[in-house]
Formats: sequence, C-alpha cells, structure tokens
Amino acid sequence: MTFDRLGQALRAKEPRPCPVDRIPAQHHPPQGFAPAAVLVPLYERDGEAWALFTKRRADLRLHAGQVSFPGGRVDPDDRDTLATALREAQEEVGLDPGQVTILGQLDGCLVPTGFCLTPWVGSVPYPYPYLAEPREVEEIIMAPLSALARPEAHRIELREAYGTRHEVHHYAFGHHTIWGATARILRDLLAIWYSL
Repeated sequence: MTFDRLGQALRAKEPRPCPVDRIPAQHHPPQGFAPAAVLVPLYERDGEAWALFTKRRADLRLHAGQVSFPGGRVDPDDRDTLATALREAQEEVGLDPGQVTILGQLDGCLVPTGFCLTPWVGSVPYPYPYLAEPREVEEIIMAPLSALARPEAHRIELREAYGTRHEVHHYAFGHHTIWGATARILRDLLAIWYSL
C-alpha cells in the first residue's frame, strides 16, 4: 500500500479556504483570525494506514489536554503554512521535515479560539524515533484509520460558536476522544480515503 492515490485525490481537489465569510462580522476576533497550520502525518503499518496525533499537556493556555495533529500558529519567519506545519511537527514530535512526503492539502477550518487552520497531509516513515516535546506534548498517539472510521467511533454534537450552531465531531479511540478542529480535519480525510 502506498499513499499515491490519496495524493492524486488531494491534488485534484481545490482545497476550500477557512469559511470566514460564514461567520457574522460581529463574531470575528478583534484582531481577525490568526493563520495556523497542522501536519496530518500518515504512515503504513502492517498493510494499514495509520495517523499520528499528539495529546497536548493539560496545563497549556490553549487547547489544553486535547488530541490534535502537530501544528500551531504561523510565525513571521515561516515561508507559508506548509513551512509552519513542518516546523511545528519537528518541534512537537521530532519529525525531520526531510522525512515528510507532502500529499496535499485539506479544506481550511476555523477554530473557536480565533485561528484559521490549514491542514497539510504528508506520508512519514515507520518506524521512526519520534520524541515528544515535554513542555507541550503529553503523549504521541498512533491510530489506524480503520479504527477511526468505524461507525461506533464517531458521534456528532451541536454546539454554538460565533453566534451560530455547528456540528462538532467526536472520534473515540481507546480512552482518547478526538474532537473539534482535529475531528473536522479527520472527517474530511476519512471521506477522501474511503472514496479511493
């Protein structure tokens, strides 16, 4: 199994930008939505596609304790959002950017804490000596896409954000729950992966 077909599908689809225009102006952050990016690292293990996530430390100011993809805010020195995603993955889990094969980009999504998030999908080696950054990452989590795609692993809640009601996706894996922006990105990835 390779990720060639996934890369072809991602490159054939024009990714949608963050849906800022769907948010009433009075609910925009005063400084606007800050650009951010994540890397969605995928690898093959035992003939299956797996994804890498991080669990953020419980004492962080933003997104404490959440399961997420490696990523963060765009720095002024970052060339673009892809550079941000690769830099953050290196900082958070020790992934050498030279070991990542970029497959493409998923639709942008808004995060209620004021970020416009660009997800980049990349294939990464396995096995690999990942190392969690202890000041930020509590745990590195590996999950097969097949487990996350099981109907019983997924549920949807309705919540209010930016003055409107939104679907909030949740995915259960072991004792972890993946929700929020990470779950929206995962939903988009799974839809493409299982359409191939």
